[in-house]
Amino acid sequence: MKSLHRPDLYTWSSFDTERNVDFNSVAWIRPEGNILIDPLPLSNHDRDRLNSLGGAAWIVITNSDHIRATKDIAQLTGAKIAAPAAEKETFPIPCQRWLSDGEELVPGLKVLELHGSKTPGELAALPYLVC
Repeated sequence: MKSLHRPDLYTWSSFDTERNVDFNSVAWIRPEGNILIDPLPLSNHDRDRLNSLGGAAWIVITNSDHIRATKDIAQLTGAKIAAPAAEKETFPIPCQRWLSDGEELVPGLKVLELHGSKTPGELAALPYLVC
């Protein structure tokens, strides 16, 4: 896991040769419980780092094409899963929360629905500082 521009944000990635792009995942580290966004499989190093940072309380999946390693990481950490409400009827894995435009999963994490994207109600997750 690599540090980002804020000390509470980390990322890890995987290069997809078919699409010729990096896929990225984000970890938001919070005292109230960490949140992972679209988690890719974890290397041993990344798993150890995540454990040292407190594991994960929630996993946010922004669309059904980004399930990635969610089931494995949820089993490892006990994290709950949140996903787009617009995909509730067809989402391929069980979720504990369904998110819609403008909702906050937790204070400081707002989601926006992206219209015209690859899935109905695809989400953008925006962590912001709560003052």
